[in-house]
Amino acid sequence: MFDPLHPEAAKRHAPAAERNRAAILDVLRRVLPAEGLVLEVASGTGQHAAFFAAELSGVTWQPSDPDPDLRASTAAWAAEAALPNLLAPVHLDAVAEHWPVARADAVVCINMIHIAPWEAALGLFRGAARLLPVGGPLTLYGPFLRDGRHTAPSNAAFDADLRARNPAWGVRDLSAVEATAAGYGLRLAEVVEMPANNLTVVLRRD
Repeated sequence: MFDPLHPEAAKRHAPAAERNRAAILDVLRRVLPAEGLVLEVASGTGQHAAFFAAELSGVTWQPSDPDPDLRASTAAWAAEAALPNLLAPVHLDAVAEHWPVARADAVVCINMIHIAPWEAALGLFRGAARLLPVGGPLTLYGPFLRDGRHTAPSNAAFDADLRARNPAWGVRDLSAVEATAAGYGLRLAEVVEMPANNLTVVLRRD
């Protein structure tokens, strides 16, 4: 639980978020609108939310997560950042039919669809299609298979570890993501090669 008198107690730190944030920001600067509401689905520790809100001052950043401990961590990062364009995190389960946000100009989801059942990706596509305006971006980041193959041995090992932890998890095939998202009216607009054998995938609402 987030205690405003002792925010540090709730704050979590993920080293990967520090490593990948600058590269992700480079893509977000190009694909996000200059202003409006950006919904981040599965904000995790909240490090990205605080960093991106600071760097993209024209947009309002709405973090979210289904995990109360991670929402508390995000609230702690937000309290430290004290940014007017960074909102308090909300409870959002991608699978849920109803989200606590009625509309968004962009949706960002980092490192979620492989560490969740496929139903979470379906819910993400469904919810983003409902919230976004025509042309609005849904931006995904993480490891993906391409043409059914891993892009690096490290990704194959990571995939095996994920599936050992939970058979419903696993690195997703980009072609399956593209085809499934298209069924919700989200077309593939761009695929960006990222450091550490990851991709940023930009989908836009038709």
